[in-house]
Amino acid sequence: MDTKELLKKVRKIEIKTRRLSDHIFGGEYHSTFKGRGMTFSEVRQYQFGDDVRNIDWNVTARYNEPYVKVFEEERELTMMLMADVSASKLFGTSDQFKNDIVTEIAATLAFSATQNNDKIGLILFSDEIELYIPPKKGRSHVLRIIRELIEFEPKSKLTNVAEAFKFLSNVMKKKAIVFVLSDFIADDYKQTLKIASGRHDVTGIRVYDKYEEEIPNLGMVQMQDEETGESILVNTSSKKVRQNYAKYYQEKVDYYKDSFTKSGAGVINCRVDESYVKKLLGYFKRRG
Repeated sequence: MDTKELLKKVRKIEIKTRRLSDHIFGGEYHSTFKGRGMTFSEVRQYQFGDDVRNIDWNVTARYNEPYVKVFEEERELTMMLMADVSASKLFGTSDQFKNDIVTEIAATLAFSATQNNDKIGLILFSDEIELYIPPKKGRSHVLRIIRELIEFEPKSKLTNVAEAFKFLSNVMKKKAIVFVLSDFIADDYKQTLKIASGRHDVTGIRVYDKYEEEIPNLGMVQMQDEETGESILVNTSSKKVRQNYAKYYQEKVDYYKDSFTKSGAGVINCRVDESYVKKLLGYFKRRG
């Protein structure tokens, strides 16, 4: 993709996702993610109706009249976007690939965070950490993140979600809001997710295509695994073949739901032909 085409695509995504974050998600995001808590700001004289539990007894004794502590919300937060860039993200049978949807969701979340003056960082992963952009503020930083999501070429085609969580726990020492975008056709990440969820506010966003859920009956079909490159001839007219595939796929989905739910993390399922706007809004409202 040449620079002109890339910039055009970035701008198109910015216009669409900014509008969403400005009109829909900004307020929802703010009320869902409250900040690190309340920090002491100042003391002032007691007024009728103030909570007596906030009386500062030292200052009260010094001035011989009641003073209360004033607290304010410590608002600044950090959002980490973790996006799976393995080969399976290129799957898509409707108008968009999974990767397109992942980019749009990530951009919408990033602009919502920017509205609240929060920092945003990015981790792109396959079975290794492909790219890490440390958290920063501002529009130009978000545009860089969108640019990477559009044009980044991973070194590996495989997936290792556990490796991504391990890296997150190493680089992010303070609590962050973490969104993990993947199809989660993976396993063995329950333990590292649990550790990450203990420190951070983690949400998994599973982006998938309806034709991944089951193989249609198309007779003998040459199929290639995008991640391993292995090509095999599959008899899709065999009921057993279709059942085995559906079982394998469902096991991965169940593992994802079970792992995230049991570790206290959030779960969003988003099919590429469905509205991710409704999915995100519903999630924010349930949590708000």
